[in-house]
Amino acid sequence: MTTIVTLLCIYYLSFTFVSKRVQKEATTYATDQGGVYQYDKKQHYLDSVWRVPVYSLLGQEYTYEEVKDNELSLGLDLQGGMHVTLEVTPDEIIKGLAGNPKDKTFLKALENAKGLQKNSQASFVDLFSQSYEELGGQDTRFVQFFANSANRDKISLSSSKGEVLDLVKDEVDGAIDRSFNILRTRIDQFGTSQPNIQRIQGTGRIQIELPGVDDAKRVRKLLQGVAKLEFREVADYQEFGASLAAISDLLKKEEEAKKGTSIINEAETAAEDLGALLNNDSTADTLARVIDSTTQETDLATQLENTDSTDSTLDSLTNAQTSPLQRLLAIQFDQRGKAYLSVNLKDTAQFNDIMKREDVKALLPPGVIFRWQMKPDEDPDTKKAFDVLSLYPLRAGRGGKAPLTGEVITNAYETRDERQRPAISMSMNPTGAKKWKKLTGENINRSIAIVLDNKVLSAPNVQSEIPNGQSIISGNYTFEETKDMANLLKAGKLPAPTRIVSEAIIGPSLGKEAQTQGVMSILIGLGIVLIFMVFYYAKGGLVANAALVFNIFFIVGILAQLGAALTLPGIAGIVLTIGMSIDANVLIFERIREELRNGSSLLKAITNGYDKAFWSIFDANFTTLLTGFILFYFGEGPIKGFAITLIIGIFCSFFSAVFITRVLFTWMSKKGDKSKISFATPFSKGLLSNINWDFISKRKMAYVFSGIFITLGMAAIIMKGGLNYGVDFKGGRSYVVSFNAPHVASDVETALLSDFENAGTDVKTFGASNVLKITTSYLVDDESTEADTKVRGQLIAGLESFTKQSYIEDDTKVDASHFTISSSEKVGATIADDIKSSAGKAIIFSLIAIFLYILIRFRKWQFGLGAVIALLHDALFVISAFAIARVLGISFEIDQVFIASILTIIGYSINDTVVVFDRIRETLGKFGTNDVKKNFNVAINNTVSRTLITSLTTLLVVFVLFLFGGAVLKGFSFALLVGILIGTYSSIFIATPVVVDFYNIGEKKKQRQQ
Repeated sequence: MTTIVTLLCIYYLSFTFVSKRVQKEATTYATDQGGVYQYDKKQHYLDSVWRVPVYSLLGQEYTYEEVKDNELSLGLDLQGGMHVTLEVTPDEIIKGLAGNPKDKTFLKALENAKGLQKNSQASFVDLFSQSYEELGGQDTRFVQFFANSANRDKISLSSSKGEVLDLVKDEVDGAIDRSFNILRTRIDQFGTSQPNIQRIQGTGRIQIELPGVDDAKRVRKLLQGVAKLEFREVADYQEFGASLAAISDLLKKEEEAKKGTSIINEAETAAEDLGALLNNDSTADTLARVIDSTTQETDLATQLENTDSTDSTLDSLTNAQTSPLQRLLAIQFDQRGKAYLSVNLKDTAQFNDIMKREDVKALLPPGVIFRWQMKPDEDPDTKKAFDVLSLYPLRAGRGGKAPLTGEVITNAYETRDERQRPAISMSMNPTGAKKWKKLTGENINRSIAIVLDNKVLSAPNVQSEIPNGQSIISGNYTFEETKDMANLLKAGKLPAPTRIVSEAIIGPSLGKEAQTQGVMSILIGLGIVLIFMVFYYAKGGLVANAALVFNIFFIVGILAQLGAALTLPGIAGIVLTIGMSIDANVLIFERIREELRNGSSLLKAITNGYDKAFWSIFDANFTTLLTGFILFYFGEGPIKGFAITLIIGIFCSFFSAVFITRVLFTWMSKKGDKSKISFATPFSKGLLSNINWDFISKRKMAYVFSGIFITLGMAAIIMKGGLNYGVDFKGGRSYVVSFNAPHVASDVETALLSDFENAGTDVKTFGASNVLKITTSYLVDDESTEADTKVRGQLIAGLESFTKQSYIEDDTKVDASHFTISSSEKVGATIADDIKSSAGKAIIFSLIAIFLYILIRFRKWQFGLGAVIALLHDALFVISAFAIARVLGISFEIDQVFIASILTIIGYSINDTVVVFDRIRETLGKFGTNDVKKNFNVAINNTVSRTLITSLTTLLVVFVLFLFGGAVLKGFSFALLVGILIGTYSSIFIATPVVVDFYNIGEKKKQRQQ
C-alpha cells in the first residue's frame, strides 16, 4: 500500500517539476542579454508549446497543457493573481421579466429588497414579494406585471401569485446558470493558466480565481460585461479567397526576402573566412566554416531558384506550401464548393499575430470578419477534442452590426430532431421572428453562425425559410452540449448583469515573498521536530521522523493528484500537521515505554503499545477530522485550501504513524539485533514516568483563573467598542501598500481621514515597517466598479500628498521614489454578512458534531458535556486574548483565517481531551467507579507525559510559523499559540474536572433517590 501511494505521488509530482522546467526555459527565452525581462515574450513562448509534447513518461507523451493540468498548482496568495466573487443582479432580471415597468410600488419594492438582502438569508425574490405586499401592492397587479407576451406560454392573467413567483425564481436561477456558462467560456479564452470558476450553491454568486493576471481592469470588464449574442451570415469563399491569396503572397515574398538576406550574410562570412585563409590563417576550423558556408549557399540558392514565386493561390494543403499562411491555414471544400477553414490549435497564436499586422489588415475584405470557433470539436468515439480550431468567415453587415441579436430570443431548451438526435429548440418574439424569416429566406442552403462574445457557438445550415420564429438547431451535439448551448442562447433573452461583491488582487512580488516565508516555515518547523524526536526517543524517534517525511510527501502528492491548489493557509496546515502528526507517534511510544516499565519484552511491548494506542489515535484524529470537514463546507477561498490540507494531513498522519512505523519496527526486529531498537535516551529515560499529582483538587482554582481572564477579555471588547473585524466580516476595501521608507501607521491614518470623508479607516504595520495595511469603510455600500476606482484614487491621492511621492502601478519595478499597492481586497456588505453567518454556523456545528461523537463513543453524557464546555472555554479564551492584546497595542484582525484558527484549536483541544477521556474509560474499566476523583487523577497522570510532549512539539512549529509565516498568518499563528497552550490546560483542568463534577452530581442524585 505504501509503495503504491508513494509511486502515485512521485508520478503526479513529476508534472510539477516538468512545469517548473518549462517555466524556467520561458523566462530564459524572455530575458535578453542585458537582463531585461519581457512578460509578453514569456507568454508567447508558453503559448507556442501549449499543445506541444514536453514530457515523456512510460511511453506516454504529455503536452504542456496536460502537464499544467496535472501539476501541483499554487494559490493566488503564493503566485499573485485575482480572486473575484460575482453576484448576478436579480433586480435587473425581474425588471426584464416584467417588461421594465415604471410602476413606483414595483420599483420601490425592488429597492427595499436590495436593502433587506444585506441582513437576510432569504431569496431575493421572496424579499421582493414581501416588500411589494408591505407597500400595499395588489396580488392581481403583481400577476399582470409578468403575464406578458414573453411569458404567455408559462403563465396567464388567471395564474396565482405563487405560480408567478415560481416562474420568477426559475428564471433567476436560469439566468445565474447562463451567466456561469458565459463566464466559463470567457475565462477559458482569457489566456491564464489553471483558472478556477465555480458557482456557490444556494446563492446567486460565482467565484473565479485567475492566477498570474496583471490587468485587473481588463478582468473586471471581461467579467461584468453583458453577453453579446448575434446571428451572422457565413461568407462564401469568393468573398474572401482573393484577399487570403494576397496575404499569402505578401508573406511569401517577405519570407523569400529574409532568406535572400541570410544568403548574402552567409556569403560575406565565407568571403571573410577565405580572406583569412589567404592570409595564412589556415586553421581546420576556418576551413570547415568555408566548406559549410559554401554548401549552404548552394542549397539555399537552389531552393530560391526552384520556388514558384508567381503562385498566388491557396489551392490545397496537399500542394507544396511556401507561404507562412499556407503552412498555418487549412482550406477544404465540400461538394457544393463551400470552404471550411481551420488552424492547428498550437498555431492559433501565430495566426493571430499575422492577422493583427497593419499591412495584412489592409488586404482583408471590408465586408468580411473572421471569428474563431468557441471550442474544438470532439471525436464522437473517444470524446477527445481534435487539435484544430475552425475559423469562420462572417459577413460584417451594415456598420459592422449583426442582422439579428440575442434579445429577440424568448426561450431555448434541449430537445430532439426528427432523427432523434440531441438538438436545441429556439423561440423568438414577433420582431425577431420577422427578421429571422427574412434572414433564413435569403440564406437557404447556406450557414448562419450563432456568435457569443465574438466566438462562434455553432453554424447550422439553413434548409428552408423559417416563418414563425420557431427553430430547431441540430448537428453532431451531445445532450450536455445542447443543454449548455440552450442556456447560452437564452442569455440574450434577459439582461443579467453581474456585480463584483468581493475581490482580492495579489501582486506577484507579494506572492513570491509568501512562497519564501511558507517554505522557510515548513523547513524550520520540520527540522526542529526531527531533532527533538531523536533527542527524546532515540531510534524510535528516527522511525517517527521517517514516517513524518513520508507524511509531508503524501500530503503534497495527494494535493497534486486531486488538482487542489496549495495556498498560504494550506502551508500553515502542513506546518500544523507536522506538529500534530507527532502526537500519534508519541501516544504509541509512551504506551511502549509504559509496557517496558511493566516488564514486557520489547516485541510484546511494541505490539501492546500499538494495540492500546490505536483507538485513542483514532478518536483523536476523527474528532479533528470532523472540524476539518465542517471548515471545508462553510469556508470559502483560501480557507477551503487550509481545510483540504488539514483533512489530507489527518489521513496521512494516521496512516504513516499507525502503519508505516509499525512496518519499520517489524523490519528492524527481523534483522535480529533487537538491542538497536530503543525508545529513550539517557536524558528522557524515566522522565515524567512516576508523576502522581492531584489535578482534580485544583479545578476550582482553574475555574477562577479562566473566569477572570475571560471577564477581562469581554471588558476589553466593550472598552474598544468591539473586536477588530477585518473586511471579511464588516465589508469594505483593504490595501497593502509598500513604501521606500518606514511610516508611522497612526500618522498615515490621520492623513487619510479627509480623503475618505471621515469614514472608518484603519492603518497598521503589515510585516515590515515600510509596509502598511490600509482598511476603509468608505463607500462600503457601493459595490460598483466606479466606487472601486474612486476609493483607490482617493487612497493614491492621499498617500501622494502625505509621502510627497508618486504611485507606480507595476509592483515588479524598483524605484525608491515611488510607493506600490502590493495587494487589494474588497468585500461587499452583503457577502460580509454571509461570511459571518457561515463562520457562526461552522463553530456551532463543530461543537454539536463533537458532542454527539463523544456521547456515542463514551456512552455517558458527562463526557460530551465536559468536552463541549472545554471547547467553548478555549474559544472564549482566545477571543479574550485577542481583545486584551488590542488594548496593549497589538492588533490582530478577526477574519476568516481567525475562524479557521478557532476551529483548528477546537480540533486540537478535543484531540487532547479525547486522549485523556480514553485513558479515564480504561481506568474506570479496571478499578470501577468507587473513587471517581482518584481514577480520574490516575488517568491524567498516565497521559500527562504524552500531553506535554505533543504540546511542546506543536508549540515549537507554530512559534516558527508565527516568526516566519508572514503578516498574513500572524493573527492565525498567534491564535494557535494561545489555543494550544489553553487547549492543553483545558483538557486537564476544565474538561476532566467538569466531567467529575457532573458525575458526582449524578451519583448524589441517585443516592437521594435510593
